[in-house]
Amino acid sequence: MRFEICANSVESCIAARDGGAQRVELCAGLSEGGTTPSYGEIALAREIIGIKLHVIIRPRGGDFHYSCLEVRTMLKDIEMARSLGVDGVVFGALHTTGRVDKSAMQELIAASNGLSKTFHRAFDVCLDPFEALEEIIDLGCDRILTSGQAQTAEAGIGILKKLQNQANGRITIMAGCGVNRHNINRIACETGIREFHFSAHNSFNSLMTHRNPSVSMSNILPVDEYQYSKTTAAKVKEIIDAATSSI
Repeated sequence: MRFEICANSVESCIAARDGGAQRVELCAGLSEGGTTPSYGEIALAREIIGIKLHVIIRPRGGDFHYSCLEVRTMLKDIEMARSLGVDGVVFGALHTTGRVDKSAMQELIAASNGLSKTFHRAFDVCLDPFEALEEIIDLGCDRILTSGQAQTAEAGIGILKKLQNQANGRITIMAGCGVNRHNINRIACETGIREFHFSAHNSFNSLMTHRNPSVSMSNILPVDEYQYSKTTAAKVKEIIDAATSSI
């Protein structure tokens, strides 16, 4: 079994490594589902962690239909990530119809030659996951991150099992979203999936002693700016131990 941690910082990457994960997916903007992290985050993570480092290539939150300019931005971000020595990149693009945007994907995949390529959870909002699976295999991706088109991987067990059977070793199906120590063993046993993606994060209070609760940096969603989340090694280990306890 392989375990990938969705890490929102270099500190979370270190915790993922120390907890026993084989790989991290480094992201910014987890509240938006993950966006491309900064040059500095990628560079320092690569310098420190010593395990596989994948980076999400996503220029913004929201949907997964990208303009020509956004695709050009993604290509530049892949170029940056490659120059920093990452092992893989994570992306996905859809047409307005919900079908895989093969043209955009071909550009992104060509730019990622030599790197591991994961089609991310854009897959979970595509029109037909079984058709998309075949298209993504033909495009040359190495894995698909999916919750089985459900809110959590546990809720998507039925679709995940069908995808795993259809893939039949031609591509890796990696289960993610809501994976924890209570359900990872069930997901593994009922689907046959052997790669898992989770954040293993806890919330922490800010160390700020001076606070101004009348001012927020977000004018879109209510945000507690004196609380933050990060991955902990203990939680990573706890989930991995739960997954491997019956092996």
